[in-house]
Amino acid sequence: MTSAQAVETALQQRADAIGFVFAPSVRRLEPAQASQLAAPARGRILCVAVTLHPSQAAIDQILREFDPDVLQTDLADIGQLRLPSQLPVLPVLRAGAGASLPAAPPPRLLFEGPRSGTGTATDWNQAGSLARRTQLILAGGLTPQNVAAAIAAVQPFGVDVSSGVESTPGQKDPRKIVEFIQAARAAFAGVTHETN
Repeated sequence: MTSAQAVETALQQRADAIGFVFAPSVRRLEPAQASQLAAPARGRILCVAVTLHPSQAAIDQILREFDPDVLQTDLADIGQLRLPSQLPVLPVLRAGAGASLPAAPPPRLLFEGPRSGTGTATDWNQAGSLARRTQLILAGGLTPQNVAAAIAAVQPFGVDVSSGVESTPGQKDPRKIVEFIQAARAAFAGVTHETN
């Protein structure tokens, strides 16, 4: 999220969570900026701090100024950071990195392409295999047009979108946010119906 309008649209559509990027990206915000944008969402949906190989100093600033509900960072980062024990962490596993996955995967993780925010679809076959072993949130190249197919193929716990709902890099398009959430909800309802 980089605008108040995008946050409001996500709230209106009852998204489960919204992310604020603190890694090198056109979407990057300072923690104080993100805190202001997140204010209307507090207590209504989860506000996620999205990081990539953060320093301890960066994490400390994010915790102090943004106070995330969830911290998202690569699986390899987690063991190298001092984090509050009560802070939920969403580990990121990247396509092709199967060899580095522990024998017992975390109970929930985000499965992403090799590079975040590029709009490139990830490996749905690898994701589908992993989704049978953990609560997998699928990310990487999802759009309003392909999210239903992705959900049908992978049967993830959830989906994550960024560039797929933008009009230009870093600028979320409210209409695309609405289309994505509606398409994802319909697809999840179909999967649930078929498996029950």
